[in-house]
Amino acid sequence: MALINSVLFVCSHNSARSQMAEGWLRHLASDRFKVYSAGVEPGALNPLAVKAMAEVGVDISAHKAKGIEVYLGRVPIYHLIIVCDKASQTCPRIWPGARQRQFWPFDDPSAATGSEHEKLEVFRRVRDEILARIEQWLTELDESSQPEVEQSR
Repeated sequence: MALINSVLFVCSHNSARSQMAEGWLRHLASDRFKVYSAGVEPGALNPLAVKAMAEVGVDISAHKAKGIEVYLGRVPIYHLIIVCDKASQTCPRIWPGARQRQFWPFDDPSAATGSEHEKLEVFRRVRDEILARIEQWLTELDESSQPEVEQSR
């Protein structure tokens, strides 16, 4: 039976980037990971994040913004992945039990300006960047878990 690790994505408000990352990882590898997201100053789930994810068949509409205190010291987290600069600066440096702390900075789509269509384009770009980074990370994990093959002489 495969070991299921826990992953916590953290951003400043848990309204867009961390929510999209949670949705992607659940969609791609829910059989391998327990996936959570939180914010250092939780706000509300951004409707454009919901819309951008729905366009690619990932439903995050039932997600709720949560603070890191929901998980800190209460839920064992194996992989702590911080997805924005502000959270990187304010998230606790030491997370009990975390074996990996990574920083994947993405632009804040919630800061986009313009029409709803222009804002949605930014959400789509960030959504796709998050997907690419998660796919890369999953590949790295798979490669690092493979036993090294001795080369014949």
